[in-house]
Amino acid sequence: MQVIIFGATGMVGQGVLRECLIDPGIARVLVVGRSPTGVRNAKLTEIIHNDFTDYSAIESQLTGFDACFFCLGVSSIGLSEERYRHLTYDITLAAATTLSRLNPQMTFIYVTGAGTDSTEQGSRMWARVKGKTENDLLKLPFRAAYMFRPGAIQPLHGARSKTAWVQAVYDLSGPLWSVLRRISPRLVTSTEQIGRGMIRVAREGYPRKVLEMKDINSL
Repeated sequence: MQVIIFGATGMVGQGVLRECLIDPGIARVLVVGRSPTGVRNAKLTEIIHNDFTDYSAIESQLTGFDACFFCLGVSSIGLSEERYRHLTYDITLAAATTLSRLNPQMTFIYVTGAGTDSTEQGSRMWARVKGKTENDLLKLPFRAAYMFRPGAIQPLHGARSKTAWVQAVYDLSGPLWSVLRRISPRLVTSTEQIGRGMIRVAREGYPRKVLEMKDINSL
């Protein structure tokens, strides 16, 4: 399998990249990002790309892939709805629309979030925007598309948040995460479980297009 990863420098993306690189069934990994990951591996190729609304300059390098793991995302804290929509909906759909045209047999997997509002009508701005993003991704002509909705995520194997205060919370609460995962598997997952789950769904499919925490952890 040959895969593309967006957002590989973020906490979830770091975990997904690790699982792809150690999976013997994945022959090639392409990372598209604004900055290098710093990872060295014979399977890994990176494209540094600054305009995430226009991929015309690199389209020739985006063909021939079986799956895309889209882990790019931002917190809505402090952002207007217009800005959050651009960073969440516009950027995601720009990449997905391009990839669906270049790789119609691709499986596209999007990391969204627990509590996403599929009706697009709720009171929480981020949940409405995520809901519209999910809904419109599912309309694109991929072989298949799946929405992963993790809640609390334990970073493993060196994965770190790029947001300083979030990482500080993880550093302070580190010893509690393994306990929480055992006693609350419906509330807590890990970067490893998300990565392994995405790879398995890309290979085998899944009965539901939207995967909640219990689905992610069961995989």
